Amino acid sequence: MSKLNDPVSEQAEEQPLISHLVELRQRLIWALLIVMLVFLSLFYFANDLYAYLSEPLTALLPPGTSMIATDVTSPFFAPFKLTLVLSIFAAMPFILHQIWGFIAPGLYSHERRIAIPLLVSSIALFYSGIAFAYYVVFPLIFGFFTSVGPENVAVMTDISSYLNFVLKLFFAFGIVFEIPIATLLIIWSGVSTVESLTSKRAYVVVGCFVVGMLLTPPDVISQSLLALPMWLLFELGILLGRVVVRKPAENEDEAEEPEH
Repeated sequence: MSKLNDPVSEQAEEQPLISHLVELRQRLIWALLIVMLVFLSLFYFANDLYAYLSEPLTALLPPGTSMIATDVTSPFFAPFKLTLVLSIFAAMPFILHQIWGFIAPGLYSHERRIAIPLLVSSIALFYSGIAFAYYVVFPLIFGFFTSVGPENVAVMTDISSYLNFVLKLFFAFGIVFEIPIATLLIIWSGVSTVESLTSKRAYVVVGCFVVGMLLTPPDVISQSLLALPMWLLFELGILLGRVVVRKPAENEDEAEEPEH
């Protein structure tokens, strides 16, 4: 009898897996469609978007100079790439909503209560990091680089090189601004405690200035403009850890079985 029941049990186990894969495929298709729709709506303004992105550098270029394209395809592909990346950034709330809809049924109730604020906060912090890089860091970085060159060298940056540099900094600052979420998750998951992280504050401050030194020009002002926000974001994560994360016994009292 057990042998006869084996195929039935295996089929019952495979069915939920197949349904999960089908749901995952549908959510991925929806996310790609949204990105494509945003891209199509922005592509007409691709050159304007690139002009706005390059303004922190072009505003500092000497009179009579401009950005250049060293590749024949750069005038098309640089704005195209920028528009695609911006479309993904703009569609990120919907993409995360699809991810949330896929994983939420398997979470406990107390996990769902903390996951939604974390998702919203992570999106807001990522956008804040990009805005901070564009409005605060870029003018300082480009002001430094355009002022230290030899007088007989004209600064004429390639548009593709500029785009790659800017996107790297966008991702770097966007990830750096996720420090409060990362700190909170470390405390919430039990990897570390508030007291342990607080005792390592001195090492964190030194690490922030090291990262600031690596990501910004070699001057104290630019380094501090990145290091100080990193340290303050770490302190914010510690504060959230004290408020949000409770003792394990309290969480166990409210723990419930997942919906499926």
